[in-house]
Amino acid sequence: MATTGPILVLNGPNLNLLGRRQPDVYGAATLDDVVALCRQAAAGYGREVDARQSNHEGVLIDWIHEARDGASGVVINPGGYSHTSVALRDALATVGVPVVEVHISNIHGREAFRDRSLVSPVADGVVCGLGVEGYRAAVEWLCRRPASVGDATERGDRRP
Repeated sequence: MATTGPILVLNGPNLNLLGRRQPDVYGAATLDDVVALCRQAAAGYGREVDARQSNHEGVLIDWIHEARDGASGVVINPGGYSHTSVALRDALATVGVPVVEVHISNIHGREAFRDRSLVSPVADGVVCGLGVEGYRAAVEWLCRRPASVGDATERGDRRP
């Protein structure tokens, strides 16, 4: 695992519309604001962020595969893929670096279908409902965590 490589911040479908899509749910911050927040948080620890967004599941999976060879951690807001993508979950389960799942809204307080994330059981941590500040929390945790925590090369569903 790379301990000094960039933190990969991935945003899934529709997150390119932040600030314009359902501001009553997601707030007024744009994706550019989120990226700036993540970069600022990482810079405080002398670290860098590689931020990307795609509306396409396969592209996100390809980026997760790339993270195996140089990223020090992954922050991911899978958007709607959280609830539907076994393929995304499987890619994250074998990425070999710490993973933090982020949701701007509290997915557990919304529609019933959003209550279950396929990604959560293979993530080292989950932040939801804190608005875009959840990204800062995720990046800072990855920057502060001891190298020996969460270094599993393959994660399974952690539920009994």
